[in-house]
Amino acid sequence: MARFNKIFAGPVTDNDPQVQEAICATAIMPGTGLVWSGANFAQAGASAVGKLFIAQDNYLLMKGVDDTWDAGDRVIGMEFADDEFFNVRVPTATNVAKGAALTTNATGRFILATAGKMVFAFTEEAYNNTSGSDQLVRVRAAKGYISA
Repeated sequence: MARFNKIFAGPVTDNDPQVQEAICATAIMPGTGLVWSGANFAQAGASAVGKLFIAQDNYLLMKGVDDTWDAGDRVIGMEFADDEFFNVRVPTATNVAKGAALTTNATGRFILATAGKMVFAFTEEAYNNTSGSDQLVRVRAAKGYISA
């Protein structure tokens, strides 16, 4: 069970984030990273570069944050803006401190950035994921995406 029940986390005084919709050939979990692949979305990989989107929960079918978008679905990707909070997926056994730099792994989940990797986000909370499953952690996008 997820710690949070929404991917977009605010601020509530702003409008909802800007989104793009596109077909994704693979199954996608909400809170994971997406990138463009031609006119479609693809799961962000371990060496993702460029504009990153966050897969939103499929609220159109009243699904939650732990319900996967099926392969071939039209996925909603939220534009990852640095002035908004998002809850992103970190894999089990990932221990993040507040302010930790994150990048994406091969499955689009967010992990600690190492030297030479693109930094997509910074954590807004400390969390040690010993739950045995992916969990959502609050982050802000890195301004301009920087290299660790």
